[in-house]
Amino acid sequence: MCDFATSPEHRHAPLERAREIAAGVREAGGRALVVGGWVRDQLLGHPSTNIDLEVFGVPSARLRQLLESFGRVEAVGESFQVYKLGDIDVSLPRRDSKAGRGHRGFVVTGDPDLSIEDAARRRDFTVNAISWDPLTGEHLDPFNGRGDLSRRCLRVVDPATFPDDSLRVLRAVQLAARFEFTIDDDTAELCRRIALDDLPAERVWGEFEKLLLLASRPSMGLALALELGVVAALFPELMALAGCPQEPEWHPEGDVWVHTLQVVDRARTRIADLARPQQLTVMLGAVCHDLGKPLTTAVIDGRIRSMNHEEQGVAPATTLLDRLNVHSIDGYDVRKQVLGITAQHLKPGAWYKVRDEVGDGAFRRLAQKVDLELLARVAKSDCEGRLPGQFDCWAMDWFLERARALGVEHQAPRPILLGRHVLALGIEPGPRVGGILKRVYELQLDGRIATLDEAVAAARELLSTGAV
Repeated sequence: MCDFATSPEHRHAPLERAREIAAGVREAGGRALVVGGWVRDQLLGHPSTNIDLEVFGVPSARLRQLLESFGRVEAVGESFQVYKLGDIDVSLPRRDSKAGRGHRGFVVTGDPDLSIEDAARRRDFTVNAISWDPLTGEHLDPFNGRGDLSRRCLRVVDPATFPDDSLRVLRAVQLAARFEFTIDDDTAELCRRIALDDLPAERVWGEFEKLLLLASRPSMGLALALELGVVAALFPELMALAGCPQEPEWHPEGDVWVHTLQVVDRARTRIADLARPQQLTVMLGAVCHDLGKPLTTAVIDGRIRSMNHEEQGVAPATTLLDRLNVHSIDGYDVRKQVLGITAQHLKPGAWYKVRDEVGDGAFRRLAQKVDLELLARVAKSDCEGRLPGQFDCWAMDWFLERARALGVEHQAPRPILLGRHVLALGIEPGPRVGGILKRVYELQLDGRIATLDEAVAAARELLSTGAV
C-alpha cells in the first residue's frame, strides 16, 4: 500500500488518507470513525486538517499491524494505544479510571469492544463527542452535540466524570471564546466547583495560549474565566484588576479589568503578520501592561492616579509569567520582551507630547530594553482599548515611524567598536577594555560616531585624556 508518511499526493489530503485507513479497518472486520475536533470544526464550517480516528472491533496488535501496511507507525504511549500515521492519529476506544489527582491521575486502557456511545461518553463536551464515518458520511451523535452546536452552547457530556480532569474547566474557557459559545448553566456551575490547584503550569499555559491566539476576541474567555472563578484561583495578579478604578476622563470604559479586556481584543487584531513568539509577546504584553495599577492607584487632588504603574507592574507581571512558566519560546525571549513592554508601555504617548525634545539616542537606548515595534503595537492597543473614537492614537504611529527610520524597531544598533579593536591599540585585556567599549558605544547611541574609524579615534582620545 501507499506510504502515507512520504507520498506527496497524500501529504495534503488527510481526509483521503483517513478513508483509505477506514477501508482497511473495515476489511479487517472493524469500523474506523473520525472523532473530536475535526468533526466539530467541519460542522461549524471551520477548516481543519488534524484528524483523529477511533477504531472499533480490531484488537491493538492487529490494528498496529494493519496500520504498518500503510506506512511508518509511531506509537504515542503504548498504554494509551495511540498511533501516529503521518498526520493522522489512530487509537482504540479508551476506558478511563481515576487513580489519583490531576490530569495524569488516570488509568487508561484501550478496549476495541467498547460501544460508540460509551467511547463518546469519556469526552469533555457534547460538541466534541460527535463521530463521523468517513466511508458512509454518517454522523454518530449519542449526546446531541449537533444540537448544541446549532445553539452555540457548551455542555458537558457526563457530569459524573467531567470533574475528574480539572483541565476541562480551562478548555471550557478557551473553547467558548474560540467559537463564541455560551456555556450551559449546569456546566458553568459544575466548573465553579472544580478545584484547579492540581494543574501544572505547562497545562495551564497550553490552554491560555489557545485562548490568546485562536480566539478572535480573547476577552470572552477572560470574562468567562472570571465568572467561573478561574481568574481568582489561578491568576491573582489579574484578579486584582477587577474593581480597580480609573480616572473617568481617560478611561470612561470602566475599571482596569474592563480596560485590559478591551486592550487584549485590540491587540489580537494586530498580530496576524507576526511569528508565533512575537504574537504571544504582544498578547501577553496586553494582558500584563497595567498589572501595576492595583499597587499604585490612589486619589490625588480629587482625581484617580496610578503613578509609576508601568514600572511597578514588572513584579506582578514576572509572577504571572512564573505561574505560566513562560520564558523563551522558539528561541525568542518572550519574558524579557513582555516585561519590557510592561515597563515602557507609556513611552510612545509620553514621547509624542515632547517629540521635538526627544533625540535619536533616546530611541536607540530604549531599543536595548524592548522591541520597539511590539511596544508600539501594545501601546496602540492600550490607547484604543477605551471607548472607540474618543482618543487620538496617532502617537504610536509616530513612534514606530521614528524607530523604523532609525533602523532600531527590533533591536538597538550593534556596537561598531569591538574588543579586538581596543586591544589593537595596545591595551592589555581587562576591565579598562570594557570601560572604553561602553563609553564609545554611548557616543554611537548619541549619533556622534557612525564609522569604525570614528570609533577608533574616540577610543584613542579617551585613552589619551585618561578618561578611562
